[in-house]
Amino acid sequence: MTGSRPRRTRLSALRPAAFGAVPTGERLARLRRSPQFVDGQFRNPVETRQLLHGSALPMARTQLSREGRLRRAPVGRIPVYRPTAADGTESPASGLRLTWMGHSSVLAEIDGRRVLFDPVWSERCSPFSWAGPKRMHPVPIGLDELEPVDVVVISHDHYDHLDMPTVQGLTGSGAAFVVPLGVGADLEFWGVPAERITELDWHESARVGGLTLTATPAQHFCGRGLRGPQHTLWASWVVAGPDHRIFHSGDTGYFSGFAQIGAEYGPFDATMIQIGAYSDFWPDIHMDPGQGVQSHLDLQGQRPGGVLLPIHWGTFNLAPHPWAEPAEWTLTAARKAGVTSAHPRPGEPFEPADPPAVYPWWRAIAVPPVHGWPTWPPAVSPTDVDLVADR
Repeated sequence: MTGSRPRRTRLSALRPAAFGAVPTGERLARLRRSPQFVDGQFRNPVETRQLLHGSALPMARTQLSREGRLRRAPVGRIPVYRPTAADGTESPASGLRLTWMGHSSVLAEIDGRRVLFDPVWSERCSPFSWAGPKRMHPVPIGLDELEPVDVVVISHDHYDHLDMPTVQGLTGSGAAFVVPLGVGADLEFWGVPAERITELDWHESARVGGLTLTATPAQHFCGRGLRGPQHTLWASWVVAGPDHRIFHSGDTGYFSGFAQIGAEYGPFDATMIQIGAYSDFWPDIHMDPGQGVQSHLDLQGQRPGGVLLPIHWGTFNLAPHPWAEPAEWTLTAARKAGVTSAHPRPGEPFEPADPPAVYPWWRAIAVPPVHGWPTWPPAVSPTDVDLVADR
């Protein structure tokens, strides 16, 4: 479903291409027919606050706090796993393998196909190469080194999930792009052929290479550049193959929809859940780690099955919480709930059928909490981290 490409007027020539394009034509008509499109824009089923009223000043104070700034970044080099040739060519023994590339970017090898979620390879999550949140670790593998993927899945249009240079770098791979309603306008504007773009509303599905990809609800919002009302949809995603099912949350606040998604599409062999960039200033649109663990349980019908992979943390500084807190909190909450969680280094592949032992690698490169690290799991020595960083 396409819309006409915008004309390049003198004014639009000054507009950064990374801002994308506004949906037009049949694409605009289709999104207006969506049950999620109400009073001229996409909306969540319940009222959702992007920022609590009166939060601007206390948020600024928090951001400027010297101690807070020290805790919001690692104090050493993040150990990135550099995939070997064997990692890219050997099929997973179980049929399912996940590789967290950092932030929300995950490569899923599922039932003989390769699905890349929310790929962001740029140095900054921003429309500009010279400003905006800068990556705190390098990408584990260059786009030119990445084995071809079958499908690219985008959760929503924010810069830390939809990255123009990465999309353009993947266009030549022949991959299909499966995205929420309206996002196809950006992709077409950046050169992705219309016939390789599939746009879905919540609970709509597409078949790609034997996989069924379903857009499912999320509680978030959209926004890119100077565009006005919410004219692109946000989504979480279910990907189901003949033998495995996985879930990617995108960005979302905690809401009752997780239980409904689990009842209709679950249970899942693995969930990739947003557990970072949370704040009391915006509680409706991002989950904290405790909520992330609960969402995993909701998706599994309150049974602690499958493996939880925490995402949306560790790569970009987007919130006032300490850099390592999302990982540590998830680890503790998952253990208390009886949930199996995986905590790989960026670029380190693992199979949910045989998840690796927990290795809290972040502890040696983060300012410790005021009361120190918990006694479980055991602390990591700096020597161990130095060794894995050289991998």
